[in-house]
Amino acid sequence: MLKMMTFQGLAGQRPMPGAPDFPGSPQKLRSTSEVESEASMSETSSEDLVPPLEAEVAQERDEEDASKKKKPKGLASMFSIFTKGKKKKGQPSSAEPEDKRESRPGLGGPLPTVEELKADLDCGRLEAAEPLMALERELQAMAAAGGASEEELVQRQSKVEALYVLLRNQVLSLLRRPLEVPPERLRQALAVLAEQEREDRRALATGSEPSILVATRPRHWLQRWRQGVAQEAEERLSQLATYADGLSEAERKFLYMGRTMKEDLEAVVERLKPLFPAEFGVVAAYAESYHRYIAAQLAALAQFELCDRDTYMLLLWVQKLYPNDIINSPKLAGELQEIKLGSLLPPKQIRLLEATFLSNEVASVKELMARALELESQHWVQDVAPQRLNGHCHSELAIDIIQIISQSQAKAEKITPDLGTQMKHMLLVELAAFLRSYQRAFDEFLERCKQLTNYRANVMANINNCLSFRTFVEQKWQTSQDLLAPLGELKSRGFDTLLQSLFWDLKPLFKKFTQTRWAASAQTLEEIVSTVEKRLPEFWELQDCFREELMELVHLHLVKEYIVRLSKRRLVLKTAEQQQQLARQVLANANLIQHFCTQSGSPATWLHQALPKLAEIIRLQDPSAIKIEVATYATWYPDFSKGHLSAILAIKGNLSSSEVKSIRSILDVNTGPHESFKSLFSLIKVG
Repeated sequence: MLKMMTFQGLAGQRPMPGAPDFPGSPQKLRSTSEVESEASMSETSSEDLVPPLEAEVAQERDEEDASKKKKPKGLASMFSIFTKGKKKKGQPSSAEPEDKRESRPGLGGPLPTVEELKADLDCGRLEAAEPLMALERELQAMAAAGGASEEELVQRQSKVEALYVLLRNQVLSLLRRPLEVPPERLRQALAVLAEQEREDRRALATGSEPSILVATRPRHWLQRWRQGVAQEAEERLSQLATYADGLSEAERKFLYMGRTMKEDLEAVVERLKPLFPAEFGVVAAYAESYHRYIAAQLAALAQFELCDRDTYMLLLWVQKLYPNDIINSPKLAGELQEIKLGSLLPPKQIRLLEATFLSNEVASVKELMARALELESQHWVQDVAPQRLNGHCHSELAIDIIQIISQSQAKAEKITPDLGTQMKHMLLVELAAFLRSYQRAFDEFLERCKQLTNYRANVMANINNCLSFRTFVEQKWQTSQDLLAPLGELKSRGFDTLLQSLFWDLKPLFKKFTQTRWAASAQTLEEIVSTVEKRLPEFWELQDCFREELMELVHLHLVKEYIVRLSKRRLVLKTAEQQQQLARQVLANANLIQHFCTQSGSPATWLHQALPKLAEIIRLQDPSAIKIEVATYATWYPDFSKGHLSAILAIKGNLSSSEVKSIRSILDVNTGPHESFKSLFSLIKVG
C-alpha cells in the first residue's frame, strides 16, 4: 500500500473522470443558474411586463440565495422590453446577416441599439461589452442632466441591466471551462471581466449613481468567478476514479483527490496563469478552492472512528503526501509556497491522530511478534527440521521479527521524522519484551524436547538467530547491552546443550592425569584432543562466528580441566629436577592445546598464558622469582586466588611453609586486572 501512496504513476488505475475545464474530461452538467438563464432568455415575449428594477438589483446582490432558489421569470420579462415599440420594417434583427451587422458604426458613431447589443450577445460577441458600458454611462449622464422622466430612465436602466446579465453569463460561462476556450477568446472574456472590475472601482471612488437610478455597482463579477472556481473544484474532487483492488474507500478517495489537485493545478500554472491578469490570482483561486474542499473532507473523516489503515492513510496524506507531493512538487512549489495554504488539519487533531496511530501500530507489532514466536515454537515441539541456508541451520523467526519492526518504523518515519523517533522508543520496549519471551520459550524447549530427532539442529538454528538479532539491534539502537541480555542467555544455554555430551565424554579422560600420576600426560592429552576433533563436525551448521565462540568454550574447558587435575594436591615433587620435568610436560601439553584449539578456530588468545605461566611457577626455585611470576600471573588472571596458588605451590615439596606464606602474600597487592580479563579460576574449585 505504501508504494501506491503517490499521485503520479499509480499502477492499475483507469483514467480519472475529469471536469470539462481539463483536457480529456467528459462533459459536465451545467449549473442550474445557467440553464435557467438561457431558458428565460428563450421565453422573451413582447407581451411580458417590465419587472421593477429594484427586484432585479436585489437578485444580483444576493448571489448565494439566488443559486439555491429558482429564479423568477423576471429576466425573460425584462428582455421583453427589447421588442416593445420596435419598427416593423428596416430594423435589424438578431437573425440579420453577419456582414451587415459588422458594417455598423463603432463607438465613433451612434451607439448600437439595445436590440442590436442583445443580438450580438446572443451570438456570443463579447465586443458588445464596450458599447454596453458606453450605453450605461450615457444613461448615467442623462439621469444627472435631469432631462428625462423617471419612467424613461427606469425603463432604459432595466434594458441595460438585462444586457449586463446576458454579458455576465457569457463571460463567466467561458471562464468556467477556461481550458476548453481558445486562448484569444479567453483573453477577450478576461479583458471584459477586468474592465468591469475597473468600472466597479471607479464607481466606488466617484460615489453613488444619481438617486433616480438604482445603484448597480459594484457588480462583483470577479467574486462570482471565484465562487465558480470553488464550485468547479468541489465538482471536480467529488468524483471517484477506479483504482486497483486492495484499497479502502477512503484511500481511493484521497488518492484521487491528491492526483486530481496536482494535475489540475499544474495545468492552471502552465496554461492559465500566462493568460489571466496577475491581479486575478488565478493560481491562488484554484489552489485555495481545492485546499478548502480537501480540508473539509479530511475534517469530516477525522470525526469518525477510523480503522488502523485509514488512520495511517490520513496522517500520511496530511503530513507527507500533500505538503511534499503537491505543495512542494517541482512544478508547483514556487507558486503554492507564496500562497501559504497551511495544514489540512489543525495541530491538535493531528496530535490525536498520531497518538492513535502509534497505539494501533504498537499493538499490531506486539500481536504479530507473538504470533511469529508461537508458530516457531510449534515447529520445535512438532520436531520440524529447520531450513538449511548456506550450510547453516536457519530459522525465519529473526527475519520475521526484524521485518515487523522495520516496517512499523518505516511507516512512522514516512509520516514525519519526529513520529519515527517516537515509534523507535516504543518499539525498543516491545522488542525487549519479545526477546525475554523468546528466551523463556527456548528454555522450555531445551528442557522438554531433548529426545526429538531435530533437537540439536533446532538449537543451532536458534543460536544462529542471535546473529541477525544482534546485528539489527546494534545498528538500530547502538548501545543495547540490556536489550541483548536475553540473547546472550539464549546463546549460552544453547552452547551448554550442544557441548554437554562432549564434555561428558572427556571427563573420564581427564581423570587419567591423576590416576597415572602424570606419567603418560602427553598420551592422555592426545586422546582428549582426538576425541574433540572427531566431534567438531557436529557444530559446522552453526554460523562461523558462533562456531568460533563455541570453540573458545572448548578451549576454556580443556585449560580449566587441565588446571583442575594439576591442582588436586596428589602430586608432590621434592626435587628441582622433578619440578622442571613436570614443568616441561605442562608446557608441552599447553602448546598442544593451544595449537589444536587455534587451528580449530578458537579466538581465545587470552588463554595462551594460563598453562605456560603455571609451568614457569613450578619450574622456578627462587622464592623471589616465584613472587614476581605470581604477581605477573595475577594481572593476567585476576581471579587467581590464594587457594589456587596454594594448590600449585603444593606440588613444590621443597618450599618451606614460611616461603609459601611469603609467596601467597604477593596476592594481597592489588595490581589491577589485565584489560583482556575473562573468568578462568572462578570456574575452578579448590580445597
